[in-house]
Amino acid sequence: MMGAMPRAAGIEPHDSAVLAAVAAGDGAALGELYRRHGRALFGYLLRMSGDRMVAEEILQDTLVAVWRGAAGFEARASVRTWLFGIARRQALQRLRKRSAPAPAEIVDRADAAPGPEELAVLASGGTAVAAAVGRLPDHHREVVALAMVAGLPLAEVAGILGISVGTVKSRLFNARAAVVRLLAAEEDR
Repeated sequence: MMGAMPRAAGIEPHDSAVLAAVAAGDGAALGELYRRHGRALFGYLLRMSGDRMVAEEILQDTLVAVWRGAAGFEARASVRTWLFGIARRQALQRLRKRSAPAPAEIVDRADAAPGPEELAVLASGGTAVAAAVGRLPDHHREVVALAMVAGLPLAEVAGILGISVGTVKSRLFNARAAVVRLLAAEEDR
């Protein structure tokens, strides 16, 4: 499968060895990283963007950035943490561009397109919990996306976001409490 990466029968190389092959120009190794981490990265990006097409574009941007920056990996974190950090930066950059209003554009009527909350509900299958998560502040939604959607350990979430594990725990606790309040408010309606 991977040109520069010899494999023992049935034993997959460690992520750092695969990333080293990417740094050496092995395109198949990039495909291997995608096979290993693409699904979790996509789930995280979908939760951040609320739009399947945008999430796919950000994932492509992430893979291009990995291809270009693989040689700069310094192993201060795991390869997976490094990949999620790149995905996060790509997402924030893309979402900032998307949310910036066009200077000459004036809208005098309501937009019929679905908003971020509706997109989040659609992306998650339309559950009430997903709708509540979609209404959380960005810093809570991002922690939920990394810890619960992508399934990353709290230490990795902390590394990706550049915050302490205690702060991750606090944000998760507050996000869960907010979701419970939002769901209770929906039931009362």
